[in-house]
Amino acid sequence: GPKNRLRAQDIHKIVDAFTRQLVLPKYSRLVPLAEVEANDYNLNLPRYIDSSEPEDLQDLEGHLRGGIPNRDLDDLASYWQVFPEVRATLFEPADRPGYSQPRLPASEVRSAILGHPQFLAFNHSVLALFGQWKAANRHRLRNIALGDKPKALLEFLAEGLLQQFQQAPLLDPYDLYQHLLDYWEQTMQDDVYLLVQEGWKASAELVPAELVIGRYFQTEAKALEALEADRDDLTRQLEELEEEHGGEEGLLAQARNDKNKLTKASVKDRLVAIKYEKDAQDERALLAKVRDLFDAETAASKQAKEAAKALTENVSNKYARLSPDEVQTLVVDDKWLSALEASVQAELDRVSQSLTSRVRQLAERYATPLPRLEDEVAALSAKVEEHLKRMGLAWK
Repeated sequence: GPKNRLRAQDIHKIVDAFTRQLVLPKYSRLVPLAEVEANDYNLNLPRYIDSSEPEDLQDLEGHLRGGIPNRDLDDLASYWQVFPEVRATLFEPADRPGYSQPRLPASEVRSAILGHPQFLAFNHSVLALFGQWKAANRHRLRNIALGDKPKALLEFLAEGLLQQFQQAPLLDPYDLYQHLLDYWEQTMQDDVYLLVQEGWKASAELVPAELVIGRYFQTEAKALEALEADRDDLTRQLEELEEEHGGEEGLLAQARNDKNKLTKASVKDRLVAIKYEKDAQDERALLAKVRDLFDAETAASKQAKEAAKALTENVSNKYARLSPDEVQTLVVDDKWLSALEASVQAELDRVSQSLTSRVRQLAERYATPLPRLEDEVAALSAKVEEHLKRMGLAWK
């Protein structure tokens, strides 16, 4: 339809299914001609492949008596096959056959999954697969040369990544393939075309400043971050005092300038004006505190600016001294491969989030059986009636 688009991964999967004659559940299968003939040669896909998701059935006995149907938990078999002990961590048998109940509150489900040794092992195994692909391709990436063909490089990388993750459980290798192609289109393509035209020369376009800072100036960056945090904390304290005491009757009301702004100069002017007023002790004390905060904020801001300027100069000087080998490390390892590894981790997070969401949904669905709901309604109704009686009212 006009609102649907085929992504690169969709096209690749269609071509693979056709050329390799793959039988994929809910996606593709080989249909004998006799079956086509029986359907009057109608090639409408739903006649041959049911791609619909199974209906999420509500269990009436679960709603009446509580407990999660084991049938629903068994439907998560793809997860339990990879980390079987997680099921026992999350659920225990209920008071009757065929049903289970949660062992943990819903708020603790995700942390229990993420921290389970079997899930950690799964996470490690997937990252290890990516590590193997990374090790196999790092040399090729670091040796991109003048005149190389970027499209050929992309095809080599993408096909290798797709093949590497064919057997990875719970992950769709075509999703990872798409991550690579998306990153290529957004960032990597421009980098590679620049490299095949100009070689491994340092530039802000190829090597962003944050990469140089991350590899060579982490200490300075952390020091700058601390200075900026101190400055922001002083600003926050000033804002809180102004909010608390800046109203019409507040102690800072008369310390504003002609533009109704509270400034360091206006505070100092007000302090001079009330220096000898006997009944202005509280105001003077607060103004002195605000004045000191303004002075401290000014000093902190100056320090942060000086540190930022020094860091910028360090980065600029480092650009001029970067060797081709250093540029390769910054671009290949710190920029490209780290971004792709983050995409793999995002897919792992999607797996844990998907399982967590379903577990929480089932737990919440059957958390309160009908008898308990009736008891809660009866108790609340009795409270309402009691309150009405005390007010001399009756509604029944």
